[in-house]
Amino acid sequence: MSRLDTVLAPWSDSTLALLARGYAWLPDRMRATNGGPVRTRLLGRPTVALRGPDAIGFFYDERNVRRASALPGPVLDTLFGRGAVHTLDGEAHRVRKAVFLAILKDGAGVEALAEHVARCWSESVEEWRDGRSVVLFDEAALVLARAVCAWAGIPLSDEAVRRMAADCTAMVDGFAAPGPRHVRARRARTRQEEALAGLVGAAREAGELTSDKGTAFEAVVWHRDADGGLADPRTAAVELLNIVRPTVAIAWFAAFAAHALHRWPQHREPLRKDEDGRYARAFAHEVRRFYPFAPFVGGLAATDLTWRGEPVAEDTLILLDLYGYHHDPTMWINPYRFDPGRFTGREPGADELIPQGGGDPAHGHRCPGEDVTVAVLATLVRQLAHLDHEVPAQDLSIPLSRIPTRPRSGFVLTVDGTSRGAGSPG
Repeated sequence: MSRLDTVLAPWSDSTLALLARGYAWLPDRMRATNGGPVRTRLLGRPTVALRGPDAIGFFYDERNVRRASALPGPVLDTLFGRGAVHTLDGEAHRVRKAVFLAILKDGAGVEALAEHVARCWSESVEEWRDGRSVVLFDEAALVLARAVCAWAGIPLSDEAVRRMAADCTAMVDGFAAPGPRHVRARRARTRQEEALAGLVGAAREAGELTSDKGTAFEAVVWHRDADGGLADPRTAAVELLNIVRPTVAIAWFAAFAAHALHRWPQHREPLRKDEDGRYARAFAHEVRRFYPFAPFVGGLAATDLTWRGEPVAEDTLILLDLYGYHHDPTMWINPYRFDPGRFTGREPGADELIPQGGGDPAHGHRCPGEDVTVAVLATLVRQLAHLDHEVPAQDLSIPLSRIPTRPRSGFVLTVDGTSRGAGSPG
């Protein structure tokens, strides 16, 4: 970067460039600084973007970066919800997050959810055997919504679950996009918050003020925040959506997994022979590393900071590069090669693989549902490997200019109707 660029960069707003370039915007800027911090503005706010192992530790240190007030209104009104755990810091964050950690305690909750997903998938596959083509992305979202609502004990009719699947997909699809996608996302969140708040209110009127009654729905309904009080029904609804929405969002990874199996079919046989599920987990990890999901995460500088000798003023927006990090040749050998062998026989280190963010899930802002994503995706990967199907001609390109992105066609497939049980690993 020239001296003039260095002077002008803090004053040039990159919002339009980000919207136009999508996932490529920050990696391109990082290359121009040889991996050093990128200074710019987003939505008018001074911004610095970081990448690398030391950046992960820096970013997730609450003494350096805070989340309260960091998320812009359009993201709260679509993706996370007002008053969500993502917007809290310190003790308030730890107490609220404890309810999510308790739900998934000891892995039993994760395993149970994965079993629900496998069962709902098998039921759906039987419906696909009528010879019609189905869009895997849409069908996976419905499978995931059915599974997570049943697992969480959210009392919804099948039609309400269908609306939930469509609305959760819209929330994720429109959070970073201006125009109609964003309007749909806002309307979807409003609709689901109102519906779930009604369920929360009804449950509280009908039950005693006790806790730990067995389901995720009841845990959220009766959870007490750091001030000792129950969250208002709308906030409880927000947190219920923060269980359902991320689970439904695994549909993006499911479409990517199908894309990978179609493009590199040599992985199908190892998955079919994968009795203990270890190769499926390695495959799931590589899908999460290789394909674009979250481009970056952000927070605000908690005080005046110094990063690698450079000043970062208080309230500066700090971005942690995720997509570029997973494709950085200084971090990964042949990063643009899809290779589950990177993770065969081992689990990645805590901050080695961060497609959903890094840090400590118990004390920091790392997604507590990351184990759910890996387990559910590994389950779906094995199901896909055993599914006898054809892939008709379609547009399977994945546009990096779109956030979030997926195969343009959603991955259309036609299931073999003559091979019963092919949708299950057996």
